Amino acid sequence: MIDDIKAETRKAAFAARKLAHGKGLDAAAQAHLRAALAEHPGAPVSGYLPIRTEIDPRPAMAAHDGPVGVPVIPGKAQPLLFHLWTPDAVLIDGPFGARVPEEGVAMVPQVLIVPLLAFDARGYRLGYGGGFYDRTLEMLRKAGPVTALGFAYGAQEIAEVPIDAYDQRLDGIVTEDGLRRFG
Repeated sequence: MIDDIKAETRKAAFAARKLAHGKGLDAAAQAHLRAALAEHPGAPVSGYLPIRTEIDPRPAMAAHDGPVGVPVIPGKAQPLLFHLWTPDAVLIDGPFGARVPEEGVAMVPQVLIVPLLAFDARGYRLGYGGGFYDRTLEMLRKAGPVTALGFAYGAQEIAEVPIDAYDQRLDGIVTEDGLRRFG
């Protein structure tokens, strides 16, 4: 039942994100993301390489003063791995349509920039349905403090993200309107 609800919500969320994409909101959102990352000087950060109509975090990732990585999907139903990334890194095709650095130098982030389809005021996010970020956040949080920041267009906010026992909350969301923290 929850899977069906999530699938229907994903369809609407894809459409909302597509409408927001390309409307000139990226620069403001990227400035707010740079400011949010500045609160974590030198910390290892994981961003992502955008696919489809995801908002692009790369300018903020490139400006960060610590190590930056991107996620690598090792296989179905597994937590993500992270490999170091630089703006000039040679990229190759990885699983699920994501590009990954050719040189696979492992890193462990303390701050994660998390892509999403939708989010709500409680701090929950709706992803693509693979559970990769939920598994990863659960694993990283058991090992120590981690900050998970969703990165999205404000138009991706919905009244309530359908959740189950495995869904992990974000610590904050960054949009073109700024950083919103979730307690």
